[in-house]
Amino acid sequence: MMFLGPRKARVVGSGVCLPRKVLTNFDLEKMVDTSDQWIRERSGISTRHVVSEDEFAHTLAAEAARRALEDASMSPGDLDGILVATNSPDTLFPATACRVQAAIGASRCGCVDVQSGCTGSVYAMAMGAAMISSGVWRNCLVVGVEALSRLVNWRDRNTCVLFGDGAGALVMTGEGSRGGEVVSSLLEGDGGYADLIELPAGMSMLPASHRTVDEGLHYVRMKGNEVFKFVARVIPEFLGRFVEGSGYRPEEIDWWILHQANYRIMEATMRRFSIPMERAIVNIDKYGNTSAASVFIALHEALKDGRIAEGQKVVICSFGAGMTWGAVLVRW
Repeated sequence: MMFLGPRKARVVGSGVCLPRKVLTNFDLEKMVDTSDQWIRERSGISTRHVVSEDEFAHTLAAEAARRALEDASMSPGDLDGILVATNSPDTLFPATACRVQAAIGASRCGCVDVQSGCTGSVYAMAMGAAMISSGVWRNCLVVGVEALSRLVNWRDRNTCVLFGDGAGALVMTGEGSRGGEVVSSLLEGDGGYADLIELPAGMSMLPASHRTVDEGLHYVRMKGNEVFKFVARVIPEFLGRFVEGSGYRPEEIDWWILHQANYRIMEATMRRFSIPMERAIVNIDKYGNTSAASVFIALHEALKDGRIAEGQKVVICSFGAGMTWGAVLVRW
């Protein structure tokens, strides 16, 4: 458990960028053996956004970043660091964060990608808060972005119906008293479950070859039922331990922003705490599973429509490939 020191990190701006193209369940009915009812009943998803030919992870991330900076009344030159959480970077290197830096004109600030499955955004947020609290940075930009539609097999109905593309960005600062104060964070993982969600080929362990292409090893693979069981076993216990370790009871948390992976998973998690779903921020129906972007998009929407108000406590939690999981508590 990490508690921040006297120099608190605060969230002072947020922004979102979604691809232009919207793909509905009815569109998918024409592409793969599935149905609108099947998808909605198993995941809660109705539509998702997918990138077009001229849209990339860094272009989505850069636009979300510009909007977050405007919301924070800051300029790119105010940034000391950029953290980009993504599982679908434009390239392995250079980092997508470097491309974002160049696109928004944030000269000389530090840039790094965080690749930790769908939990990447929570990891990056905790890392940014720690850098600010320690005095290394004054201000930083944290982005979660995905263009996963380019990495899914559109003939595999078990994965292609789930994922969507998009970007969410936060501006964090150690100066002033406005915005949401990051109170605590907890990051965990278990590499023994690495095979539950993976993209097998394309890197040094299994370089690209005719065989890896022919066998479809460059697409996302997921053992959906096993992931569901893993999350049902691990996440409620983890969240209870995190919230109580932060000095609160679950019923004292005003809003829960859970990874938008599956509505049934969110519902089961809330039920374990006897907390109504009305206190969970849910947008999976509109965007699908946007992986590392999902909790930032949900947070942005809840801030802008007024659901999150001054004095409220918000838990942001995600889980993903690795397996990894983590949570951040923010007090507005």
